[in-house]
Order: sequence, then C-alpha cells, then structure tokens
Amino acid sequence: MLSRIAKPAAPGLASNFFKRPSMSAKYTRPFATVDGNTPRMQPNPSKTRATPISHDRATFTIRDGPVFNGKSFGAKSNISGEAVFTTSLVGYPESLTDPSYRGQILVFTQPLIGNYGIPSAVRDENGLLRYFESPNLQAAGVVVADVAEQYSHWTAVKSLGEWCAEEGVPAVSGVDTRAIVTYLREQGSSLARITIGEEYDADQDEAFVDPEQINLVSKVSTKAPFHVSSSTGDSHIAVIDCGVKENILRSLVGRGASVTAFPYDYPIHKVAHHFDGVFISNGPGDPTHCQDTVYHLRKLMESSQVPIMGICLGHQLLALAAGARTIKLKYGNRAHNIPALDLTTGRCHITSQNHGYAVDTPTLPSDWKEYFVNLNDSSNEGIIHKSRPIFGTQFHPEAKGGPLDSSYLFDTYLESVGRYKRSQAIFQPNRDSRPSPLLVDLLAKERVGVVPTTGMENLLRMGEAGEQAAAAARAA
Repeated sequence: MLSRIAKPAAPGLASNFFKRPSMSAKYTRPFATVDGNTPRMQPNPSKTRATPISHDRATFTIRDGPVFNGKSFGAKSNISGEAVFTTSLVGYPESLTDPSYRGQILVFTQPLIGNYGIPSAVRDENGLLRYFESPNLQAAGVVVADVAEQYSHWTAVKSLGEWCAEEGVPAVSGVDTRAIVTYLREQGSSLARITIGEEYDADQDEAFVDPEQINLVSKVSTKAPFHVSSSTGDSHIAVIDCGVKENILRSLVGRGASVTAFPYDYPIHKVAHHFDGVFISNGPGDPTHCQDTVYHLRKLMESSQVPIMGICLGHQLLALAAGARTIKLKYGNRAHNIPALDLTTGRCHITSQNHGYAVDTPTLPSDWKEYFVNLNDSSNEGIIHKSRPIFGTQFHPEAKGGPLDSSYLFDTYLESVGRYKRSQAIFQPNRDSRPSPLLVDLLAKERVGVVPTTGMENLLRMGEAGEQAAAAARAA
C-alpha cells in the first residue's frame, strides 16, 4: 500500500502488506492505541499563497449575469469558480474547510459573517482538528454582505479576513447577497469571478473556468493511505477518501472503529477482506469523474459481503456502482436546516447538506430502494440495499455546526459492522482485523500530498499535470 503511487494494482502487494508475522497461538498482540500515533500536523500557510489583507475595490462577476462591486477583505488574488450559496447561520470555519467546496465561490446568505472569528488548530484526543473539517481553507472565494473585522469568541485567534489572506483566498463584502442568491436560484449555479483592484472588463468573460471540467476529487483525496486509531473498540474501517471531513473520521473513531483511509481510486476490493467495513466519504464535483472508484466499488459489491456506507459524494458513487445515474441540481442544497424523510420509519430529520448533484431515483436497480427523500424539492436523500448492509445518505449525519438528528446512522452502520465481524469469526476463528502496531507506525496520520486551493485557473493546470504524472506512474 505504501507504494500506491508506483503500482497500486500489483498482484498481492496490498495483501502482503497487511499480513502480520506468524505468531504462536498463545501470543496476544497488543492493541494499537492513539497514544502511539504521530500528531496530525496542520501545514503552515504557503508563503507563495499568503498575501497581506487587501482592502481594495473588489468585483464579483457572474458569467452572462450581473456584476457586483464591493470591498476586498481577504487575499489580493483573482480567481474563477462556480458560485454557490449556503443559508447556514453558523459554522463558517467548518464550511470553508469542507473539501466538498473545492473550486467553488461560497456566497453566505447570513448578513453578518466573521463575528466569532477563526479558532485555533487545536486537536482532540484522536489527533483530529477540533474546529476545522480539513487543514486548509477549501473554497476558492468568499462573498458576504457584511464582514465583522472585530471578532469576539473564546476560541478565536484571528479574524476571517486574516485567515483568508493567509490561505490566499480572496473575499468580498459590501455586495447585495440577496440579489446574488435570487439570481442563482432563478438561473441556477453559475460560473463567476472575483477580481481585486481592477475594473470589470467584459472581455474577461472568456477567462471563466468551469470546475466541472476537472476531477476535483483527485485534488482533495490523500495520495497515500493514512491511519487514525481508536482506543475504545476493535473494529477496523477502510475509508475511501474523496475529500473526507474530520468529523466523519471522528464519528467513526469515537464509536470504537480505527480507520485507514485510502486514495479515492485505490482498488479497495483487493484489500476489503482485511477490514470490518468500507466507508465512502464526501467530496467535491461531478461524481462521474470518479470512474475508477465506481469500478472498484462495483467489484467490491460483487466479491464481498462487507458492510458499506456512503455520505454525500460517497452516496452518489455507491449509486453509480449499483447501476443508477446521477443528475445535476439547478442550484443544489447547502444549508443546516433541510428536512429529509426516512421512508422506512416515516420520521423527518433536519439535516445538514452541501451538494450540487443527486441520485436519479427511478434509475435504481430492483434490489435497491430509496431510503430518504428531500421534503423541499423531492430529490433523493438516501438509498439502501434491500437485503445487504449497504446504504448511503446524501445529507451529512456527522454535521459539524449541526444538526445531529441523523447521527444515529453511524451507530446503525457500526452495528452491521459488528454483525459482519462476528459472522466472519465463525468461519475464521483466528481472524483479527485490528490494525497492527507496525501498520500504525508506518502509515501517515494525515492526508498525504493534498495541495491547498489556488483558484480554478491554477487548479486546472495542476489537474492536467497531475493526470499526466499519474499516467506515467501507472505505466512505470
């Protein structure tokens, strides 16, 4: 597995890596705990990305749409991306560090943003970031009606503007976000630009970059496996990292499951028998870009009875692997207050969501059924297999910033993991899926090789270079 970048599909490579040395029947291997983990370090802001806070004139331009003039309060950087909006009232540090927002310009409908500042990168007992969903600011740009330059909160260490400048992300205030959101609701999510210190030039419309042209998941997924241990249980979950949020890892580890996260395109079906469950994370962009992931999931479901759960993009990839299709929504669902109806119980849950695509329910195969439905727009919010422990949700049960109405779904998943683990013990009495101390020591404790957001123009060039490098590595 550690040679993932070279030849991930080499026969027997992953299997041999997971093999432990032979031991006598009387020897009991000590269980790996978090105490032995190397701390998960947050990278310092790149000096090439960080800029002083800019208070220059700023222009937010929607392609073939209106132009809004405001004031900059972040980095002095011009970017392009997909303009989307969120109606969340709180949780802007978590939203802006959510990898699902990679390549997007995030417009906040809440009139005042930044009043409680930005917290420190303190970590919890599992080595996970307590207040952020990833080590870096992920959105390409930030647009607000009004920004609080003076903040007040016991966890805060800097202002929103200082953070954006450090991360190289432009931010605009003083614009009519009501008019922006009205336009996006009527016309749908649109390409847009943020220009700092320059007059708007209609000729620049040619420069808009569509993030749907590239595989954003490949930019936020780890490039090699990493591991997070749990000291409270003996389950071991394989996570397919499509841009996994810290609180998803925390929700698993806190319930007694150690986690080994793999790159999004890792052939997970070749190593799934070493784990008690497989989990597919959230992530950005169009799910149809992840054809390798879909293929590996399809092979996994054909060859293994391991429990599987997917969230957001992971839910969509699970549906594609089952044979269904996905569709792009007009303007998506991004909020903390969206009602989702559980079709198996008739109960409604208030959910946190962040997605622009959805599963096309009528295309589900006969052995699958709809699990949850959105009560606002009737779009699909979940699927479940009729006879196997496999399900996915479009919303986020782990929501950081809340609500936690549906967090019980992690318990449901881990209950199926426990049943699978016990059933395997019947056929393989000596089976032990717990991570070995050697595995814990060798694997990284943080996403490997993930480059922070740099604006869509640079991202497109990096994507082309990355795909060329990956093709060369596969051919080596």
